[in-house]
Amino acid sequence: MSDETNRNPDWDAVTRFRGIPEVDCRWTANHAESMRLVDVREPDEFTGPLGHIEDAELIPLRQLVEAVTDWDRSAPVILVCRSGGRSGRAAVAMEQMGFERVVSMAGGMIDWNECGLPVA
Repeated sequence: MSDETNRNPDWDAVTRFRGIPEVDCRWTANHAESMRLVDVREPDEFTGPLGHIEDAELIPLRQLVEAVTDWDRSAPVILVCRSGGRSGRAAVAMEQMGFERVVSMAGGMIDWNECGLPVA
């Protein structure tokens, strides 16, 4: 992330774990309405037992690189998956494509559910 992005108060909670920009489920819950929220799981997981975050956009990881080609590289994006692995890979890939404000939700929908946050 650029220095300008790091000064933005909304991004103060972003940490890096093994090079992956991450936020926790509570940060996501507090910021999801003001950012693009993308779930990179498969369709059956999106509608499965863990549910999904309301208004999340489903774009399976295998389709993500093609799907984001025309997106604004400066717009903030939160990526979500089951446990944080796929969303972490997606965040790194998007950073390599020039996205400036992209994060993975650490712990994925498992943590979201453990925090007792609402699911659709």
